[in-house]
Amino acid sequence: MIDEELHALSRRVGDWLAARGATLACAESCTGGWVAQTVTATAGSSGWFDRGFVTYSNEAKQELLGVTAATLARHGAVSEETVREMVAGTLAHSRARYALAVSGVAGPGGGTAAKPVGMVCFAWGERGGEVRSETVRFAGDRTGIRRQAVIRALAELMT
Repeated sequence: MIDEELHALSRRVGDWLAARGATLACAESCTGGWVAQTVTATAGSSGWFDRGFVTYSNEAKQELLGVTAATLARHGAVSEETVREMVAGTLAHSRARYALAVSGVAGPGGGTAAKPVGMVCFAWGERGGEVRSETVRFAGDRTGIRRQAVIRALAELMT
């Protein structure tokens, strides 16, 4: 079953990247590859999508993307500091011009008072440019939170 909203968003992202002669790479934690799946479901995405990293564990974030142990210890996996390092690592380990990263608490468990279920951190960066980040709190069940995170990650890339 095709999710028409995600499919339309992916086509917009593809058009946006193609107009710039650019490619995208992503690093995902709580979305578990859903961003990459969304874009690769779009015909022609091989022209604008380079690669995706699913780095669910802290060890994967460190080994594949170079997120520092100090950042993880000080701020945790769900933090703007971590997703910013994930973007830097994604750009360092890809040929993409643009990168995005997502890490959050999708639930139903795992939330705390400081990092409740629905809290998702995002970062976006362009090679040679600044990295921007934000934290958003989504409502809903695990699937709903993850889907909203995919939408936010892709839509905000183009801003």
